[in-house]
Amino acid sequence: MDALDTGYSPIPLPDFAELPVTEMQARATAFYESIRKRHTVRDFSTRPVPREILEACLCAAGTAPSGANHQPWHFSVISDGTIKRRIREAAEEEERAFYAGRAGKEWLEALEPLGTDADKSFLEAAPWLICIFGSRRSLGAGGKLRKNYYVPESVGIATGFLLTALHQAGLATLTHTPNPMGFLNDICARPETDKPYILLVVGYPAADATIPLHATRKKPLSEIASFL
Repeated sequence: MDALDTGYSPIPLPDFAELPVTEMQARATAFYESIRKRHTVRDFSTRPVPREILEACLCAAGTAPSGANHQPWHFSVISDGTIKRRIREAAEEEERAFYAGRAGKEWLEALEPLGTDADKSFLEAAPWLICIFGSRRSLGAGGKLRKNYYVPESVGIATGFLLTALHQAGLATLTHTPNPMGFLNDICARPETDKPYILLVVGYPAADATIPLHATRKKPLSEIASFL
């Protein structure tokens, strides 16, 4: 990375290959048909998933665009049962307070059709947890700390890449966001300059996994986009 911090050095655009419009349309449609089958799962199998699959998906996430190309993300990847138990215990403590009223009436009413509660047993059942952090500051040229820019946006895009890659690999996921999440810094040994954004649960769905009907209702194109 240090060599890239020394100044502007343009190179010819690599890798881009123009496609016929018919193939572009076919690829776009095929991708939509694949990604629309991605569902958030709360019932996970304990079946193991090879680490190499996660590594390839994380490499894909690392190609995401970011503010000033600082790549202000860190993925703490956890399979150790003791650490997963610590995370579950800490998350459920926050979730019990959340559902006991800290969230507020409107938020709890919004969650009701999803059937969620303070039980987060999936945090131990799934073979992998990925704690996704955003770094407010990180090392640049010469080992000096530098400010990062557009951290939430950059981390959000990288997370989207990761979710897509995991789905394409044939895995199920859950984006879990206990509030507050500061306990993850301690458990994952991350500095105070890192902010935990998402606790991503990864694995195979349980044989009897279900999803709420409400989660299948997606807004149509006319409601999410305007062409000007």
